[in-house]
Amino acid sequence: MYKLLRSILFKFDPEKVHYFSMHSLQLLCKIPFGKNILRSCFATAATYSNPFSIWGISFKNRVGLGAGFDKNAEYLTELEALGFGFVEIGTVTPKAQSGNDKPRAFRLPKDKVLINRMGFNNVGVEAIAKRLQQWRANHQPQTPNHKLIIGGNIGKNKLTPNQDAWKDYEICFMELHDHVDYFVVNVSSPNTPGLRELQEKDALGLILKNLQRINKEKATPKPILLKIAPDLTYPQIDDVISLAMEIQLDGLVATNTTVLREVSNSTKEEVEKIGAGGLSGLPLKNKSTEIVKYICEKTQGKIPVIASGGIFTGSDAREKIDAGASLVQVWTGFIYEGPAIVKNICKELA
Repeated sequence: MYKLLRSILFKFDPEKVHYFSMHSLQLLCKIPFGKNILRSCFATAATYSNPFSIWGISFKNRVGLGAGFDKNAEYLTELEALGFGFVEIGTVTPKAQSGNDKPRAFRLPKDKVLINRMGFNNVGVEAIAKRLQQWRANHQPQTPNHKLIIGGNIGKNKLTPNQDAWKDYEICFMELHDHVDYFVVNVSSPNTPGLRELQEKDALGLILKNLQRINKEKATPKPILLKIAPDLTYPQIDDVISLAMEIQLDGLVATNTTVLREVSNSTKEEVEKIGAGGLSGLPLKNKSTEIVKYICEKTQGKIPVIASGGIFTGSDAREKIDAGASLVQVWTGFIYEGPAIVKNICKELA
């Protein structure tokens, strides 16, 4: 059924389809019994059969939704009804920004790929914090074991110079601290000019050490993770690991999108027509798994990893967990496989 619907939706602009689909789910959830219908179809017993605890947080399952899908924390109720164990909102920046010019999202269906150059479009941290506060106040999980875990993915505004980037991360951290369960520092998106330069050890150390200092002063410190690019060299990954161990970072997210275009089935003309942007989807699967395995072996499992990249099926998720990942995130797989992806993965993991 979803394949038929997908064939129709894929005839239209990806960004417009995204908002159309999620707004349709919102309407369904507002209809009496609509949310229960979604839950009965997708948040089945399988999605609660493999709970997992880490950082003192109990996840109802290991399958989450990566940042960039629900940038402004608008669809938490709907995503919870689809069975997700956790949702990472954002990337959130201090000030609202519109992002890059449209069109800025593209598909290569023959390779199960998405390419985007969104550019951290979001409504700003104050509006998102207020929305999260309202959602938590009005939302009660069916049971404590059904709670949706929320991660806050934070970044810098496009116009903020890199030497002041640490201030943007601090602002977002302070504003969201009471409203999210964990944080992810995003310095690895390819769609904000100069952002990936912040992955260098000195620049990264300034950001992360400052957040750790603030976090330790909080009554309830929150786990802080770092999201890394798949395009880092292994010496650069070693630098990240060294810093993470030094400052006792809580974990890593591996990986973000890639600037490479290693596709097998799309033509060179199709790829070049799209232009710049980060590629996600099936071609990223093996590289992401290699990096997850490298980190977990290098650290002897001392730094937990959330695996992201090329996860479409339960066997893809199992591959990441066998490589050492604690949790997995889907994004492009959700678009191509449809709303049953969490249920299907959880069945495999169980």
